[in-house]
Amino acid sequence: KRAQIEFDCLCKLKLSLDLSRGKPIGEQLDLSNELFTTLTGEHGDYVGERGFDYRNYGLLDGIPEAKALFAELFEVPAEQIFVGGNSSLNMIYDALTRLMLHGAPGVNEPWCRLDKVRFICPAPGYDRHFGMLESLGIEMITVEYRADGQPDIERIEELAKDPAVKGIICVPKYSNPTGVTYSREVVRRLAKMECAAPDFRIIWDNAYCVHTFKGEGDRLLNIFDALEEAGAADLVYEFGSTAKVTFPSCGVAAMALSPANMAQAKKLIGVQTISFDKLNQLRQARYLQSTAHIHEIMQRHADIIRPKFDIVFEALEAELGGL
Repeated sequence: KRAQIEFDCLCKLKLSLDLSRGKPIGEQLDLSNELFTTLTGEHGDYVGERGFDYRNYGLLDGIPEAKALFAELFEVPAEQIFVGGNSSLNMIYDALTRLMLHGAPGVNEPWCRLDKVRFICPAPGYDRHFGMLESLGIEMITVEYRADGQPDIERIEELAKDPAVKGIICVPKYSNPTGVTYSREVVRRLAKMECAAPDFRIIWDNAYCVHTFKGEGDRLLNIFDALEEAGAADLVYEFGSTAKVTFPSCGVAAMALSPANMAQAKKLIGVQTISFDKLNQLRQARYLQSTAHIHEIMQRHADIIRPKFDIVFEALEAELGGL
């Protein structure tokens, strides 16, 4: 009866609460309103650092300014960066689709011609990742996290010995939804993993690479450094975007690829489109400027979000602590 009374009182307040996961509030969106003015002014505002007019066709793999920005974020050379449209999820889905239809470089066996394609899925994980795999008819193998929060790397290594297992999809930093960051040992073992399938791929969705809201934050080992040590450069496709830095659905996404994977991506995406939205890439690059400036922006987000997290944690602890 008491709970019903409390519920009725809440209903009478006529609150309008949007509980959508991961949606910034207006105060956070206002932080990036400068994006609306970065391209205003004279004709020269649309011309890039190398004299290219970004209102025109060309530059399939992205403008130099945006490639340089993501190269700094991902800690790889700019020539290994492909800057696309507004969605990293879209880029991941397209990458999986290219593997299904065309196969991996040097293998030339499209996955769609195989009797079975299986993927390793650390769980709990990101539901949209699983939706992509399901839509492509890829069988998912659940691998649970260990007591220390890390993925069960021994189980992953064992599964990779099956030639039907073609990859793993994961969020390695502040993993959705557990929040764990993969340890240096896990990253190194993934990079040097013995895979029965020569076209095994790690879909490395580094969506939260700059999303530290308190203190130093976690440090994720650069997997491309680990790949170089292991001599397995083609193993990983890394993805990220500015969706939770500037505007969701209006940001810019990128992927980091080995030279062989980049060559294939350029060839096949070049059939699909002439170029992506270079003006949006330019305004994002001009506003964000550098990794250091991005961290400053993220701290402004943190100042807005942290007090809300604290209130939620205090309420949960007060009401449910010890359960």
